[in-house]
Amino acid sequence: MAEKKTGKARKSRVVRKRKPKFNVPNLHFFKSVKARWRKPRGTHNKKRMKFRFMGALPKIGYKNALTVRGLHSSGRTEVLVSNLAELDALKEAEVVVRLASALGGKKRKQLEERAKALKIEVLNNRFNGTKEDAKPAPSKK
Repeated sequence: MAEKKTGKARKSRVVRKRKPKFNVPNLHFFKSVKARWRKPRGTHNKKRMKFRFMGALPKIGYKNALTVRGLHSSGRTEVLVSNLAELDALKEAEVVVRLASALGGKKRKQLEERAKALKIEVLNNRFNGTKEDAKPAPSKK
């Protein structure tokens, strides 16, 4: 069979190892137990003793390859930026940018416009389009 050719080249994606969820024991059993990880420390703790029915423990074998670690799923390095000087330093680098959460609206907008001018992708941009393009939120009645 002949394969269908498209004009766009396929982007390479970063493939990481599959790993299980690392949760505390009895997560399913008690309502008060939250879905998070705490190291099991008890003397008779079945999870600490590595009983398989209690679920997986985090270990070094779940670590990803060096070539993949620290990369965004698009295959480019992810960089945290909090001011214009840091953004301008990345002019020619093949990176994606994540804006710091502590930024205010005015500086965030400046950084997003500058990144657009430098053709750098911003992962968490708040102002995707103009305000005219945005749809009003449906009102609850």
